[in-house]
Amino acid sequence: MSNLETQHYKTLVGKLPLLKQEIGKVIIGQEEAVSEVLTALLAGGHCLLEGVPGLAKTLMVRTMADALAMHFKRIQFTPDLMPGDIVGTEVLEEDHQTGKKFFQFNRGPIFANVVLADEINRTPPKTQAALLEAMQEYKVTYGGTDYPLPRPFLLIATQNPIEQAGTYPLPEAQLDRFLLYIKLSYPSEPEELDVLRSTTGTARPDLQTILTDQDVLDLQHLTRQVHISDDLLAYINRLVRASRPQESPVPFVKQWVEWGAGPRAGQALVLCAKARAVLHERFSVIPDDIQTLAYPVLRHRIALNFRAEGEGITTDKVIDELVSKKF
Repeated sequence: MSNLETQHYKTLVGKLPLLKQEIGKVIIGQEEAVSEVLTALLAGGHCLLEGVPGLAKTLMVRTMADALAMHFKRIQFTPDLMPGDIVGTEVLEEDHQTGKKFFQFNRGPIFANVVLADEINRTPPKTQAALLEAMQEYKVTYGGTDYPLPRPFLLIATQNPIEQAGTYPLPEAQLDRFLLYIKLSYPSEPEELDVLRSTTGTARPDLQTILTDQDVLDLQHLTRQVHISDDLLAYINRLVRASRPQESPVPFVKQWVEWGAGPRAGQALVLCAKARAVLHERFSVIPDDIQTLAYPVLRHRIALNFRAEGEGITTDKVIDELVSKKF
C-alpha cells in the first residue's frame, strides 16, 4: 500500500466517529445497535433487526443513509406483497416515433443503496425469497437478464418479536444470509427522557454528509485488509465448531442445541471482527472484537431443541457458555 493510499484510508477511518456522532443527533441511545449496523456495512453484509415497536428501527436506518448520502428505500412487507413489488416487473411500452411496442423492465425498490425490509416476517416465504439473490449475488435476474444492484448495497430487515399471529418465520437458509442478527432493547431512563425532550418540539437536527458511496466502498476494501492472526482465526474456527452438538466439547451445547452454526458463521465472524477493528480505528483484530460480535453473528445460526425452548434457554445463553470457554 502506497503512502497516498495509507493516508486516504486513515482519513476515511478518522471520519467514522463523526458518522456515529451524526447518527447520534437523531438516534438517542442504541449505540451498540448502531455500531453493529455500521459493522455490517463495512463488512459488506446484511442485518436483521428485532425489537418491539417504537424503538426507532426505521429512523435509525434512514438516518444512517442520510449521513452517508446513500439512496434509501423502504418496503413495507404485508401478506399480499408479491416478488414483483420488490424486484420490479416488465411493462408494455410504445415507441411514439415508430409505434412499435416493447417490454420495459421497471426497477423495483430493491434498487437502492440501503433497503429497509420492514416487518419481513409478515409476508409469505415466496416473497421473502425474492430477496435471496439480491442479498447473495448483488443482482436481480428478470426474464433471463441480470440487473446489477447499486453498490454499496445494504439490506436491513426488521421483525417484531411480540406479535406472531399471521407471521411467516424466515427459513433457515435465508436467516443464514444475514450477517448479523441485532436485538434492540428499551432505552435507559435518561435516554428515554432525552427522547421525549427532543422529539416533541419543533427543532429538527441538520444532518451532514460524512462519507460518500465511494468512501464506503473504499472502507469495505480496507476492512478485508485488516490483519487477523492465525491464532485468532483458529479460535474462531474452534468457537463455531463448538456450537455443533455432534462435535462440541461443551456439555451445555450437547444438552440444549439441535444443530449449530455452519461455515458461513466463521466467515461472518472474521469479517465482522475486522470491521469492528476499523470502527475502533485499529488495523488489527483483537479477541474482544470476536467475543463481542459472537452474539449477533451466531444467535440466528444456532437452533435449540424442544427441551431448551421449554426451559427458557436462549441462543444468547448458549453463546455465553461458548465465549466463556478457553478453546
